[in-house]
Amino acid sequence: MEHVDHILIVDDDREIRELLSSYLKKNGLRASVAADGRQMRSFLEANAVDLIVLDLMMPGDDGLVLCRELRAGKHKAIPILMLTARSDETDRIIGLEMGADDYLAKPFAARELLARVRAVLRRTRMLPPNLQISEAGQVLAFGDWRLDTVGRHLIDRQGTEVTLSGAEYRLLRVFIDHPRRVLNRDQLLNLTQGRDADLFDRSIDLLVSRLRQRLGDDAREPTYIKTVRSEGYVFSVPVEISEPRP
Repeated sequence: MEHVDHILIVDDDREIRELLSSYLKKNGLRASVAADGRQMRSFLEANAVDLIVLDLMMPGDDGLVLCRELRAGKHKAIPILMLTARSDETDRIIGLEMGADDYLAKPFAARELLARVRAVLRRTRMLPPNLQISEAGQVLAFGDWRLDTVGRHLIDRQGTEVTLSGAEYRLLRVFIDHPRRVLNRDQLLNLTQGRDADLFDRSIDLLVSRLRQRLGDDAREPTYIKTVRSEGYVFSVPVEISEPRP
């Protein structure tokens, strides 16, 4: 049976929930709704979803709190499209820093949201170059870290797991698959996210900053991801394929 993508809409505005749910269903997707964080948590405990449309401004736990919670828990791999009534770039940056995969400001056309949903799903499932070659080893080792490509998380030398959002994982995989090669922002956008979403210029820089934090990399003197002035970024350590540890 063919899989139909299931979208969960989390928004305190009933009219928006019903409008988006109806539109997504008319365009071949499954859609469910939640009015707040409590309903979202309850729904996720009993149902599998492929993407969450999450409103930023909600009473109680707002979208940023819920996004951070999702990224830290067992639903960390679910892509998130964040909505907000404010168009301030600061909110957009904070949303991406919390782990959102894309951002859409209200008001918006339903067809634009549908296009964003499909683009995020496509990017989330897109395999970085050479994935089929390196994936066989399951664990990729570099510096003080190992990357579990099945669980999609980092493991330090003490065996502690560090969770990654979908966007962080894709960016790290691109760097790992192109070690010691300078990649400019356009190349990183194409390799990690494609050109089908209207992402603002700072999105790659924010992702690099987030990934450096996960790796414990000092932005002023980074060990792993170095900035090449006027050119882009380079992953500066060698990568080895290793077998999973018991």
